[in-house]
Amino acid sequence: MNVYVESGIHLSEMAQATGGTLLGCDSEVRTITTDSRSVEPGAMFIAIRGERFDGHDYINKAYEAGAACVLAECIPEGIIPLGAGGLVVENSVKALGDIAKFRKDCVSPYTVGVTGSTGKTTTKEFIYSVLSAQAKTHKTEGNFNNDIGMPLTMLKIENGCRYLVLEMGMSGPGEIEYLSRLARPDMAVITNIGDSHIEHFGSREGIRDAKMEIVAGLREGGKVILNGDEPLLSGVDGGIYVSMKDANADYYVSDVADHGMCTTFHVTHGGTTVKDLSIPVLGEHNVFDAALAYAVGAELGMTEEKLREGLNNFKNTGMRQNIYVSSDVTVIEDCYNAAPASMSASLSVLSMIAKREGGRSIAVLGDMRELGDFSRSLHQEVGGKVAELGIDRLYTFGEEAAYIAEGAAQAGMRAEDISVFRDLDDPEALARVLRDDVRATDAILFKASRAVALERVIDAMKG
Repeated sequence: MNVYVESGIHLSEMAQATGGTLLGCDSEVRTITTDSRSVEPGAMFIAIRGERFDGHDYINKAYEAGAACVLAECIPEGIIPLGAGGLVVENSVKALGDIAKFRKDCVSPYTVGVTGSTGKTTTKEFIYSVLSAQAKTHKTEGNFNNDIGMPLTMLKIENGCRYLVLEMGMSGPGEIEYLSRLARPDMAVITNIGDSHIEHFGSREGIRDAKMEIVAGLREGGKVILNGDEPLLSGVDGGIYVSMKDANADYYVSDVADHGMCTTFHVTHGGTTVKDLSIPVLGEHNVFDAALAYAVGAELGMTEEKLREGLNNFKNTGMRQNIYVSSDVTVIEDCYNAAPASMSASLSVLSMIAKREGGRSIAVLGDMRELGDFSRSLHQEVGGKVAELGIDRLYTFGEEAAYIAEGAAQAGMRAEDISVFRDLDDPEALARVLRDDVRATDAILFKASRAVALERVIDAMKG
């Protein structure tokens, strides 16, 4: 990925920001990349040591492609071409962060950091949509939410950008603290505390502690917006709470109503109720994410008109709850990621749509990853939700997902309504059975962790 830096950064400025040593010529860099294959003339290549590849092995290739500069932890003597430069640093990833922080400080946008076990990307998109109704806003694209992706997002900030929305992900302790100290958010949002990555933390309390690291870099006087329905987030000093259960919360969400392809809800704040806010997606989980974004905008003093506009203009990304009708079948394509909480939320949407359309509800569920020793029990819990909601047919895809079938059967779902497919390398086998089973007026949900690539089953069905 090539990142274009609008006003450019001189190598001498980067050396000062990183504490690195400048070799060769100083020049202004407008394009930065961490992939040697995408180096173009005048670009800067950052050599990063990864699990499978070491960017330092491609320094010479980068110069041959016309790189104006290479940032690396070591640069072989005599390799820098005439007229080019090099920047030697102690740690390339940290240096990337330092340069990104320098760029962000040059533009100085109001920054909102977002994290959570589930819903953080959707919440980030809602916040972006709301703030964009007010002023020029920049956001994390895709899943660029780690120690490399987030700095690349920060480097792309355009001059005149007023708001910056950064998603912060993690796989272990300390990662969000690093990102927070790098971003220095003016406002932090935590969507929820779930079971994602529980294999690395051992408990939901451990996950909570890791998510709370987002306040480590919060600017003085910064605000923290929290899920008021999550007991593990209660009692945070100065926390601003959004709730669908507690009418005394700072922002209370009520009167959620499904209107086909959109949802309306009320928000009560400061003794005033704003009625019939509308979002173009379904499900209470999406309403909650939208309410978090509403709180962000309201705390920044946005008018009701602008808040409504921002929520209504929301556009989901990737393969998140893409709902469409194909051959009179309602398809809920939600293949981007999965965790127990988001699985349950999507199943609720499936049940709602099936009842509205008068057809059967069919759930096609794949493995949820990174659950460690809790994987079996958490998959079984999802199976219990399938049975509780009265889902008509359940298909599971993958070894871990078979525990969903196990949980559904234990909760009373009939064996003849459950089908288990374990081989992730054979999506066509599942697709063939689905093609024979699905009929007009049915509603069918596809959901699994990204690694499962469940969309392969959808493609095979259509094919």
